[in-house]
Amino acid sequence: MAKSSKNDVRVRIHTRTRLKLKGSQERPRLAVFRSLKHIYAQVIDDRAGKTLAAASSGEKNSSVKSGGNLAGAKEIGKLIAERAKTKGISKVVFDRGGYLYHGRVKALADAAREAGLEF
Repeated sequence: MAKSSKNDVRVRIHTRTRLKLKGSQERPRLAVFRSLKHIYAQVIDDRAGKTLAAASSGEKNSSVKSGGNLAGAKEIGKLIAERAKTKGISKVVFDRGGYLYHGRVKALADAAREAGLEF
């Protein structure tokens, strides 16, 4: 039997948690994806299949220098909260994407909470 990579395990965990987490119009899902260089966050309405707000460290006009560190994750957390607030979204369901709630994922979540998102 082939050995599973770290990403295979993460995807399996994410798939399992996605069966329980559903974003709606009233309370969309805040999904996080992280790569080595960048971090991405989206606010998604799963019923309509639409992304309502998004932020990433890879944006061209972004003030974030790097998404591969805690400072970058905090900036993206603030940015996604501001963009969600402008769309009238104040409550979300947090989807950590199969990652441990630690490090950059935790920093993004804490920054989003401080900026006014409730979850």
